Amino acid sequence: MAHPKRRHSSTRRDKRRTHYKATAVTLSTDTQTGEVHQRHHAHVFEGNLFYKGQMIVENYVKTV
Repeated sequence: MAHPKRRHSSTRRDKRRTHYKATAVTLSTDTQTGEVHQRHHAHVFEGNLFYKGQMIVENYVKTV
């Protein structure tokens, strides 16, 4: 198993980690309900499940 001969500096470590970034979630407004939701995800509005402006499930109850 390989082991480093010398310790890597913090600068070298940080250069490697520059590409790990958090990205903001893209939000959209539903055309039918006016609800703000995460894009490409179904959302609950007044007990109904909506996706792309259409009601998918009526009286939706989330079970955990």
